[in-house]
Amino acid sequence: MAGAGAAQARPSLGRRLLRRVPLLGAAIGVGLALWLVAANDVGAVADAFGRIGLLGIAAVVLVRVAIIGLCGVAWARILTGLVGVAAGPFVVLRFVREGVNTLLPVASVGGEVLGARLLTFWGVTGSASAAGILVDMFFQVVTEAAFALTGVVLLSQVEGEQAATLAAWCAKGLALSGVVLAAFFAVQRYGGAAFIERRVTALARRFAAEGGTAPAGGGVQASLDAVWDRRRWLPLTQGFLLHLAAWFLGALEIWIALRCIGIEGVTLAEAVVLESLSQAIKSAAFPVPSGLGVQEGGFVVLGSLFGIDPHTALALSLVKRVPDVVLGVPALMVWQTIEARRGLMVAKAVPPPI
Repeated sequence: MAGAGAAQARPSLGRRLLRRVPLLGAAIGVGLALWLVAANDVGAVADAFGRIGLLGIAAVVLVRVAIIGLCGVAWARILTGLVGVAAGPFVVLRFVREGVNTLLPVASVGGEVLGARLLTFWGVTGSASAAGILVDMFFQVVTEAAFALTGVVLLSQVEGEQAATLAAWCAKGLALSGVVLAAFFAVQRYGGAAFIERRVTALARRFAAEGGTAPAGGGVQASLDAVWDRRRWLPLTQGFLLHLAAWFLGALEIWIALRCIGIEGVTLAEAVVLESLSQAIKSAAFPVPSGLGVQEGGFVVLGSLFGIDPHTALALSLVKRVPDVVLGVPALMVWQTIEARRGLMVAKAVPPPI
């Protein structure tokens, strides 16, 4: 019987392999990054990076703070009126989500799972937290697709066969992602969340147990129905537009960095192409933690369309990673602080043994 129990407790082969996907992705990403560095002049990359200066890097970090803040408020708008939590915790937890996704060896959705769990510490039910994170992820991906479509349209204006070929491939990828997003929306909106219920309800119950609040009524599907209620069109629209604004604001990081490096004549339209399509490439490689190596390769390919040499493109990618570290490390510390405080609260709630 003990052997049978141990066998049942042991994760399946598929689950064990799934857990190793981020590690495999990280290994591939590191290999690609090392190859890109070896194939180019490290000194030239360092020189281009150095020309940005502290003020340029500080400006990029401040832009990233604004981007994450907008995304946090967008998440809060999705659940406004449904939960009694102000926007502040959502913004803090959004920074935690970003820190986990960019600095830890997890796939790019690990931060979302953690964010949903931590939100229950503020008394949000597990089902509402899960529904909120699903809708927030949906808005984030849909607005990213719209941002990428803008980049494809702008890229199609660029002369050259390479640009035309890349634009055509990106358009095909967006068409495929449109089908996936439509299915994701149908699952949420039209009662097709039975599969999600089986997978997420267990998480929701655990979230609720840790947060001290029991899941409400009909579980995740009922919470999704409440979020998507037609009478809530205004906060949902606000959440959507805030996510869209955050994506376009990311192009400002590119523009600032290139101007500081000394690339003359760079336009905001070119910055939008670089940012939108590099983010699309990075998202497509979501099993690779933080798109390590993938982001660098994307900038090299896209930069060549605008006469940006590989050394500058790699320096640009390094600049984009500075906010990941500068903001990610404190965010991980905040996460641990939240966990520690929650642990102390739970410990105090347990009566001492007699």
